[in-house]
Amino acid sequence: MANTGLRPDEANRLEYRDVTIEEDAGSGEWILLIEVRGKRGVGYCKSTTGAVHPFERLVKRNNPKPTDLVFPQDHKKQFNRVLADCELKFDREGNRRSAYSLRHTYICLRLLGGADIYQIAKNCRTSVEMIEKHYAVHLKNTLDAKAINVRRPKRLAMTD
Repeated sequence: MANTGLRPDEANRLEYRDVTIEEDAGSGEWILLIEVRGKRGVGYCKSTTGAVHPFERLVKRNNPKPTDLVFPQDHKKQFNRVLADCELKFDREGNRRSAYSLRHTYICLRLLGGADIYQIAKNCRTSVEMIEKHYAVHLKNTLDAKAINVRRPKRLAMTD
């Protein structure tokens, strides 16, 4: 989910037939094209290249039917157990981490990488406003003071 931006409930409904490995025309890299069945019907998501190999391993290991769930177990419980075992259930401000944190990670990493916020919103099936309100606010340390504090050169007074 950290390589796709899927919501936990979208991942719960994900079937193998919903995922296609394809070459991205723009970058030439291999990605997953995912038909996402979510709260607003079917949408589409393009993964990072980091999602391809794990998906290939799942296919090889499970030899699935097209209608089999990619995540047949409750991955939220498994993820919460891993967080607890590693003592990572809470961040340093005391905020609780959950499976939804992986979507947050995806969006923040894309923003840090310079991706267009509108394209991220489309890929995550959300709005730019939601990203600005809930995700981009956490990137305050990435502000570029040099870019913010730009000063125009002073104009010289015209002399006769």
